[in-house]
Order: sequence, then C-alpha cells, then structure tokens
Amino acid sequence: MSSFKMKVALAPVLALLLLTACDGGVGGKTSLTNTSGAPSPLTFDFFSVDPSPNWNGMKDEVGKVITAKTGIILNGEFAVSGGQDRISLMAASRDYPDIVSPKGELSKLVDAGAMLDLTDLIEQHAPNLKKLYGNSMNRLKYSNEDQSIYVLPTYYAVDQKYFDAGGGFGIQHRVLKELGYPKVRTLQDYENVLRAYSEKHPMTDGQPTIPLTLDADNWRIMITVTNPAFLATGAPDDGEYYIDPVTYEAKLHYKRPEEKEYFRWLNHMYNEGLLDQESFVQKSDQYKSKIASGRVLGLIDQDWGYADAEDALKSAGKAEATYSHFPVTLSEDMKDHSFQDTGFVSGWGIGITTSNPDPVRTIQFFDYLASEEGQILMNWGIQGQHYEIKDGKRVIPSEVQDQKTNHASAFQRESGIGLYKNMSGRYGDGVKDSTNNYYTTNFPEQIQASYTQAEKETLQAYGASTWKDLFPKEEEFPVKPWGAAYNMPTPGDSDYNVIFQKTQDIIRKRIPEAVLSSPDQFDAIYDGLIAELNQTGAEKMEKQYTVLIQNRVRLWNAD
Repeated sequence: MSSFKMKVALAPVLALLLLTACDGGVGGKTSLTNTSGAPSPLTFDFFSVDPSPNWNGMKDEVGKVITAKTGIILNGEFAVSGGQDRISLMAASRDYPDIVSPKGELSKLVDAGAMLDLTDLIEQHAPNLKKLYGNSMNRLKYSNEDQSIYVLPTYYAVDQKYFDAGGGFGIQHRVLKELGYPKVRTLQDYENVLRAYSEKHPMTDGQPTIPLTLDADNWRIMITVTNPAFLATGAPDDGEYYIDPVTYEAKLHYKRPEEKEYFRWLNHMYNEGLLDQESFVQKSDQYKSKIASGRVLGLIDQDWGYADAEDALKSAGKAEATYSHFPVTLSEDMKDHSFQDTGFVSGWGIGITTSNPDPVRTIQFFDYLASEEGQILMNWGIQGQHYEIKDGKRVIPSEVQDQKTNHASAFQRESGIGLYKNMSGRYGDGVKDSTNNYYTTNFPEQIQASYTQAEKETLQAYGASTWKDLFPKEEEFPVKPWGAAYNMPTPGDSDYNVIFQKTQDIIRKRIPEAVLSSPDQFDAIYDGLIAELNQTGAEKMEKQYTVLIQNRVRLWNAD
C-alpha cells in the first residue's frame, strides 16, 4: 500500500469501494455509493502546497469538533516552499494523497488522471456547497474543453467584501509617530521617512538599523520584490502578467516601462544604503528574525508573510515596532489596484484524488465545513469558549481577543480557529448568516477591536478607521471579467510551462542583478532582461496565455 493510502483499517464494506485510477487527462470517475453510514472514523491523507505552521493534527479545539461531527481526521502535510516538486513527483509516480490542494499545480494532476470530477458528488451529496456556489457553478469548471469540476475554490470566498488591507508598503508605528505622522503616498515619500529615521537612529537595541529589507527566498521573491512593481505602478495583480483590459492580451508585466522605473528605485535604495544588502541572499527565517528584532523600519510585503514575526514583537511588548499599510505608488497620478474587484474567482482549491477510498464521505466532509454550522465553527470557534451571544450578536470576549491579537500563533494552534478555511468552499467577509451575524470575524467593528493601541494611534493620525480606508476603493475600478489571472490552470500538454519556467529562472536571476548593480549599469541589465525573455520564447508564451484569458472570459460568461 502506498504512503498516501489511508492509515486506518477499513471495514470490509468500505474496502470494496476503493477507487481505481482512470487514464489521464479527463478526470477520474467513481461509484457514488453512499457510505456515510459507516460507523468507523476515517483518516484521509491531505497535502497542501501552502504551509500551515500552526497545524496541530486536528487536536485543536475546533478540529476535535469537526471530527466529532463528521468522523473525519486529516493526516495533513503542508509544503514550506511551494510544493511544485512534490506535485510533479505525485503526477509522475501516480502516488496521490486522498485529498489535495495543489494551487497552481492542478493541471499536472489533471493531466495525470489524478483528480475526480466533483460535479455529480456535489449534485447528489453536497447541498450546502450547491447553495454556496449558486449561480457561480460555471466558474468551477476546469476549461471550455473539459468542463469537469476538479477543485472547490478555497482561496477566494463567495461574495467576499474586503474591510481591511494587509499589504502595501509598511512602516513601523514608532517611526511614523516620532516623525509626526508624515505624508506617505509616493515612493519618494516612503524613502524620505526611512532615510530620516535611520539617519537619526542608526542603531536599534545595539544592532544596526535596517531601513528596508526584502524576502527573495524562492517564491517569496514574487511577494516582496516583483509583485509590488505592478501595484506601485497602477496595475492589478494578475501574477506574472499584465492583461489589457480591452483586448485581454497578456504580456509579462516586467515589460511595462513604469515597472522598469520601480526597479530603478529599488536599485537607488540599494546604492543609497537604504535597502538591506542581504535581501537577495537571506532565507525567509532570517528575514523574519530581523523583523522580530524590531530593527527593520520598512517592509514591502503581505502581512501573512511576516505574521509570526509581528506576533513575537507583540508578545514582547513591542507593538510599536509592528507595521502600517500604505498604498504607495511611483507617482500620485497612479492608483494602487489592490482592491479592484475580481468577482468570484475559482481555479485554486481543494479536490479529491482517484486514490481516495471514500469520495462520498469526503464531499460530505467538505459540505459540513461549508454549512452554516461549519462556517461559524471555523471562523468563530466554540460558543461559550471563544465567543458569546449578546443581544443576538456574536461577541468575542476581551480576554480571548487579547490572545488572538497578542499571541496569535499560539492561540490558533490551540483553538484551530482559521486553520480550516482553505479546506472547503466558504462565505466571504461581509456575508451574514441566518441569524444576521457575519460568518467571519473580519468586519469593521471586529477588525478595529483586533488592532493594537499603536495601530489605532497611527490610523487616527491619518484620519482612518481601518487600513483599507487609506487605499483606493473597489468602485474606482471596473470588475475584472477574467478574475485573477494568476490562479488560472495552464496546459500541461504544450511547451507553455517549459517556457514559463525558463522565464522565471531568468527573472529571478536578472531582477536581483539589476537591483544590486551600479546605477550606470541598470539600464543595460534591465533591457537585457527583456531581450533574454523574448529570446527564450516569452512572446509565444504570452500569445498562449492571451488565448487562455479570452477562453476564461467566454467560459465564465456562458449561459
């Protein structure tokens, strides 16, 4: 029996229902015999390409309730650096976990015949999922040619409304306070703040002050180095591409002249001694260790990328050394597109493989998590323990909120709140349940209650209640008809992925080289980057991606 098969002994009746893999390319099919009445608990192997540092083997408080309600235990394994190689190995060996969250690697598993088509399972056994997705079922289909549903979208929630910002350009609260809460709107403003404070305080607790550091370790280079180039130059997040909003033509976003100027600014910051010289050689752990020391003044990152470092600062009583979130752009005529509406987005999610011995029990597990009861449990925890009902409203007691705010990692590991949100479809922030309460704890009043005193002081100084108040609003932009391009499956049976990987290798080599060069070498290196990308086949790849975008728009708008 392979390493990814179930770890528990199944009753004979279940053993007869073990699935066999179908031939590759069009998705596995399986008997839909209902085994939900089986008395024995089931353990499923689960693999996710995303890390989950607080995973506690479902021994947390929420996990125990989920198991009691469904009989399911997940033997979870979580990648720490993207998981691409692991997915490739699965596809090649046909040795699959029972449940998988492959993110952008889905096409490899589909092409290998590893994924079950969930369409009939949802129709026959998942009323809560049907209710959740409603009229968006078209968006769950894999492609125009293959309209199977291989994953339940988990990275984007249904009817999501964003109330807060966790990205942008960050500055420590203590820095802003000492400088009198200066204007922070452009890259020049941002630079001025970091320069002024670091010149005044070259040392922090006996160590050199770091004005700005980046995390370029593996895929993290996209989050802190390359993605900010489009956000700071007035373009939305479509992964490695810029999509023309009229023609839907795709091109690598690095080809935009504005982005060259963003990287020129990073080059300037490096040569001015304001950018950490170790930015392109340090590991993520080193990056977070520096942040936790309190000596890093500025970050360009998403808060989930350094949350545990901020937790350490809060636990040490140094909340003033945590970070703000500003929509900084190259010039004031540009707008940060962080909150441009994508509509409901599918593509990345969780699915059932052909190795799964009981897909009915599995879809029913997903369905429980998508139910009102399951959603409240995952987001709020257990009534009387993690929240109370007062005047018909769910309320988090102050002592629980203190643990969530100041000891977040330990609280999540013990409680399990938030650990299961990417294990089924889910309602978004701002959606209310049958009791007129929000499904999630991310709504304005609760978000504000979760802020530290340092955050509240900074926000008040800038006339804002939440960080999102500082950013351009959704209504300032049109809804993107293709959603978010970065989560779109790409064909595994063409040369697209080979060319894409070659371009990534070039980008991850040449962008650091350009940033770390002398100013007089920057243009030659950056222009050489674009030429090298084209020589590798980027223009052919861009044309292929354009067709994929145009096809997605047609699929999602089909009757």
